[in-house]
Amino acid sequence: MDYQDIIKEWKNNKFKPLYWLEGEEDFFIDQVVNYAEHNLLTVADKGFNLTVLYGKDTDWATVINACRRYPMFAERQVVILKEAQGMRDLLKIEPYIDKPLESTIFVVAHKQGKLDGRSKMAKLVKDRGVMLSTKKLYDNQIPQWAEAYVRSQGLAISEKACIMLADHIGNDLSRIANEIEKLMVNLPQGKKIDEGDIEKYVGISKEYNVFELQNAIGQMDLGKAMRIIKYFSANPKAAPIQVVIPSLYGYFAKINLLFGAKGGEKEMAAALGVHPFFLKDYMSAARNFGPNGTERAILLLAQYNLRSIGIGDSGNEDGELMKEMVYRILRP
Repeated sequence: MDYQDIIKEWKNNKFKPLYWLEGEEDFFIDQVVNYAEHNLLTVADKGFNLTVLYGKDTDWATVINACRRYPMFAERQVVILKEAQGMRDLLKIEPYIDKPLESTIFVVAHKQGKLDGRSKMAKLVKDRGVMLSTKKLYDNQIPQWAEAYVRSQGLAISEKACIMLADHIGNDLSRIANEIEKLMVNLPQGKKIDEGDIEKYVGISKEYNVFELQNAIGQMDLGKAMRIIKYFSANPKAAPIQVVIPSLYGYFAKINLLFGAKGGEKEMAAALGVHPFFLKDYMSAARNFGPNGTERAILLLAQYNLRSIGIGDSGNEDGELMKEMVYRILRP
């Protein structure tokens, strides 16, 4: 069960007495907690039947007492324990987990950590309620997630715009969601988000970004690649070297996979973890570089990654390092 499944069940008035939310991805946890806090009770019922506690400011006895209270003038009450990882003696709430009150919806937000799956507490949580264990998404999963999130908001987005958004922000799902909400406010209803919208409202140039740099390198277009690097040098926040090198490394790693990939375009795109729409660009780059050129590019990127943090470099500016790196990749 993922976070959307939990919210969907709540919308259908299906409730369990306990929801334990844990793991590395705060965004998924926050979505469930925010819905519980703002939507499970009516405005009139919240005054008596909503309790929000913070782990670092409470104790196990206060939590249990809150959960064991009966709702006032309502069918249920909601108790939310935020930042549970900061609560001392958290495991002392185990007796309540073992025998939860059916009229209480107890939501525990335990970020950046997990219960030991072999522990009695973990087994009780799974038996008595719902456990949501979250993970950070891999970089190659971000565009697909962003596209799905846009759809869930009743919008559509072009493939290129989605890649631009993901490449610029990375795997910070909260930031991506915030940018999408900003687009929703500014765009007319029914408008498909495109590269121009990303440039205007998110502040990412549709011509000068890491995605376009990858394409220029894949096409062996040194002139275009250098123009993009020049823009990065003049606008360090647009694409710092700490973003450019990992992105290019991932790009060439995907190209390298093509040399051993089998099957049709759909299977190859799945193997690379890219949208089928972009497979032709990777295949073109694979033809241009070949196995040896791809391996050489990967080794160069590893070398310049070390230089970017001061290992084996005499203090070159990031812009100069990027120019030199791209030149050596394209002009062996």
